[in-house]
Order: sequence, then C-alpha cells, then structure tokens
Amino acid sequence: MNCYDIAVVGATGAVGTAMLEILAERKFPVGNVYALASERSARKRVCFDNTELQVESLARFDFSKAQIGLFSAGSKVSAEYAPQAAAAGCVVIDNTSCFRYEPAVPLVVPEVNPETIGEYRHRGIIANPNCSTIQLVVALKPLYDAVGIERVNVATYQSVSGAGARAIEELAHQTMLLLNGDPIEATARFVKQIAFNALPHIDEFQDNGYTREEMKMVWETQKILGDERLQVNATAVRVPVFYGHSEAVHLETREKLTADEARTLLRRAPGVEVLDERRPGGYPTAATEAAHKDAVFVGRIREDISHPRGLDLWVVADNLRKGGALNSVQLAELLIEQWC
Repeated sequence: MNCYDIAVVGATGAVGTAMLEILAERKFPVGNVYALASERSARKRVCFDNTELQVESLARFDFSKAQIGLFSAGSKVSAEYAPQAAAAGCVVIDNTSCFRYEPAVPLVVPEVNPETIGEYRHRGIIANPNCSTIQLVVALKPLYDAVGIERVNVATYQSVSGAGARAIEELAHQTMLLLNGDPIEATARFVKQIAFNALPHIDEFQDNGYTREEMKMVWETQKILGDERLQVNATAVRVPVFYGHSEAVHLETREKLTADEARTLLRRAPGVEVLDERRPGGYPTAATEAAHKDAVFVGRIREDISHPRGLDLWVVADNLRKGGALNSVQLAELLIEQWC
C-alpha cells in the first residue's frame, strides 16, 4: 500500500485535533504527519496514533514535503496558504468557506457527489462544505434521487463547538457562573448569553436579512446537488450544546413520497442511520446519539399535514466529525483511490 505524507493545518484547534484522531482511527495510509499551526502554537505537542507530534510553524513549512493538506485554520489562513500548498504539489482539502463558491473548486460530500472530486485538478483544492450543510445533504440525497425536491425549509440548532474551542470554554464558564448565582457578561464570541439560551444568529448578517451561515446552506446545497432551481430557506440558531448539530427539515418533493417510502430510502443510504420510533425517546439527539459518532442520524420522519408532497425530518450529526474532520478525511480517501 502506498503511504501519503499529510499536513494538518490548524492542528491545535478543535477540528484539527479531530482530523488527527480520525486519520488514526480509520488507519489512513500515512507516511509522515506534519502538525501545523501559527507561530505562537509552534513547539506545542499534539497526539496522533498513540504518539506525540511537535507542532511546526505554518509560515515556515515547505508544502512540497506533503501530498495532501487538511486545512482547518480559518478562511484568512486558507486564502494565503492553500494556493501556496497547491502550487507546491500538495492537494488541499479545505474546511473553511474560502473556496466553496468558486466554480473551479469542487465542493464535495462523499456520500452525495463523489464524482466531482476529480475537478480538484483545476486549482489543486477541494472544498469541504459547511457542517450544517453536510448533514442536510446526506439526508436529502436519497430522497432527491428518488423523486426530486422542490423546496427545503430548515431550522438548525447548532452546538457551540461549531464556533471553536474557545466557544466550548465560554459555554462551560457561563454555565458555571449561572449555576453559582453569579452574573455573566456578553463576549465577542457570543453577543448575548449562550448558557440556557438560544441565539438566532450565526455569522454575519447579510443585506437580505439572513445571516451568512444561513446563506451558506442555500448556496452549498444547490452546488452539491447540482440544482440551482432547488429552493432552500434556512434559519440558523446557536444552542447551549457542546457537540452535535440538530436540524428540523421540512421539504416539498416533486413527486409524492410517503413517510414509509422515505424511511426505506434513508435506511439504505450510505452514512445514514435511521432512529424513528413513535415512542418517547425513539428519535436521535445530538448528545445521546450524534456526539462523537460518524453517522448522520435521521428520525421523526412524517408526512407534512400542511402540504400534499411535504415531508418532515429531524437530522442530527457530530459537527466536528461528519461536519468537518471526518468528511475531510473521507475526501482524502477518495483522492488516494484515484491516485492508486
């Protein structure tokens, strides 16, 4: 088996740490693994496959030493270093929003549109979609292929880990203060209290009144499914959950699909686990099923009583794994299949 040298950019962050874990768990055929981060994080140590790696400075790294780069250090970092890496012959799998909407860069979910990954040859870059989009399209794909979908209306309930390691710390800190009867103050990361609250605001507000997180789901779902006619409406909400995003999905199909038919299609779909029993607890949640797992879980499958071709789904997944690190590693696996 060929081995591949991998550079993990943002190795000290939440997603970067998960990338290293998943590379080891899935026994990816690695040669050398280079853990890269900012200058201030250089010389720290991170874990990989029962060993420790010393973090190297991204600014001083020679990308010609790696065949694949897994990037998860923010859009500004990717904008500067991903083209440099690609020019050095290192294929970049980028987990930021930097390149997702560029026509020459494939935006790929392995269970949904793996056939597009070969387009990386145009720029040497493959884009990883937004975490909330990934779990949505994994659940939509079998239904879309079967009968088509005209419209998707989705409300997300997104965990704080989607905002990074400091957001996890902030939720824990606010929770501790409130339970001790102490006051809390808004922070730059959360402009309002996040503990015991729900914030309908993720990313920057756009001119149309939607947030950028919501518009990401519109643009990315259309691009991944290859259907600009597909109407997508999203409301993105940050909730006081540490790991795992949840989504209430309401869709209108082009042809009638019953709940039983949808359930059967979803059970057969790659990457999906159906937990759909009409009893208390017969549904998946972020904390009890999705967190630290790889699958996209679907439950509460039912026909919409307000629309003749409507279906309702409840979709949960671990945003750091399937929503980020796992999807990136799966893309790397697809990539080496083409090379081998």
